[in-house]
Amino acid sequence: MNILLLGSGGREHAFAWKIVQSPDCSRLFVAPGNAGTAQIAQNVALSATDFQGIHQFILAESIDLVVVGPEEPLVKGLVDFLQSQPETAHLPVVGPSKLGATLEGSKDFSKRFMQRNGVPTAAYETFTADQIDAGLAYLEKQSLPIVLKADGLAAGKGVLICESLEEAKSSLKEMLLEAKFGDASSKVVVEEFLTGIELSVFVATDGKSYKILPEAKDYKRIGEGDTGLNTGGMGAVSPVIFADSAFMQKVEEKIVKPTIAGLEKEKIDYKGFVFIGLMNNNGEPFVIEYNVRMGDPETEAVLPRIESDFVGLLKGIATGTLDQYELIISPNYSTTVVMVSGGYPGSYEKGFSISLPEKTDGSVVFHAGTALNPEGDLVNQGGRVLAITGFGSDLKGALENAYATVNHITWEKAYFRRDIGQDILKLM
Repeated sequence: MNILLLGSGGREHAFAWKIVQSPDCSRLFVAPGNAGTAQIAQNVALSATDFQGIHQFILAESIDLVVVGPEEPLVKGLVDFLQSQPETAHLPVVGPSKLGATLEGSKDFSKRFMQRNGVPTAAYETFTADQIDAGLAYLEKQSLPIVLKADGLAAGKGVLICESLEEAKSSLKEMLLEAKFGDASSKVVVEEFLTGIELSVFVATDGKSYKILPEAKDYKRIGEGDTGLNTGGMGAVSPVIFADSAFMQKVEEKIVKPTIAGLEKEKIDYKGFVFIGLMNNNGEPFVIEYNVRMGDPETEAVLPRIESDFVGLLKGIATGTLDQYELIISPNYSTTVVMVSGGYPGSYEKGFSISLPEKTDGSVVFHAGTALNPEGDLVNQGGRVLAITGFGSDLKGALENAYATVNHITWEKAYFRRDIGQDILKLM
């Protein structure tokens, strides 16, 4: 198969790394890709949201399968666009329709979907600018802390946890009246704060059947001990010790099954991945959010644990034959440590030369915000630059392998957390 993968981050490098291992992959193109994907596939200078360019490329290169990595092209309707073109109407695509992608594109839409389909989630109300007085009054009735969520896509920055009523009122005004997150906060979801331990569950579905992929725990804060600003993710661990078989059985029965059944019942065309952000609240699962693609950096920890053919999984999703696919998961651990540019998630400098080790025993280096400069040197090009995944038969060994490689990677002002997985080690 000739496969086109859309995206440029660590998630896409992990996808590419897994795809090229399959005997079913003849050629892999990544648009736009990064310096890591360029080593194992052919990068294409195309934006993931250039629908016309993607359509022309599919025809020119006889693409057999399209895999969409990030959420933006899905929310903007790439799948619907390709289905509307006669030449690509029946092309297998891994990714939901625009309506399906609204599960991530609108927090209010996803909360209403959960309510309709009996999926356990936090209590909430949604407000717009002309409902600001009602929103402020609603805040006064809530217990602290209070969660405010921009309804639309806000690059992972649209969720605020307010510790005081004054902070919540001020933030709600900023979001609704001053467009703190642009159009994304033209609606704001005010949500009950859930306590417990977070984890990420990933589901592959063809709209009817599903496969539950390995779960993961990610680390969102920039600082050690989960302090400081939220980021796109500083690391991940899979499997997760507190997600035992009894808990995962509850997740399947109370969340996965009603979610997939809801998609089918509401005639939402959904062939892709469902990322379910969960809270384990005293042994009971509650959904924090849906995403309509694999997470990052969780993908870099999850995909290495899939032992069965990955292209077979993608084909099953896109062609409605997922029930015929046998998913085989390794019992071993994968742990991912993200290396970022100094200053991230705020402003940071680009263009520093990166030195990588020749050997990475027991680990793999996934590229995210990397590029080659005119001299051919590897340089940092984004906030999250590299994701180093270590493998081991236990968590301690996997972490040691990851950090052994991290400690041999250098560039000016590089930063990483040294405590990924330590909280879970204490539970073991």
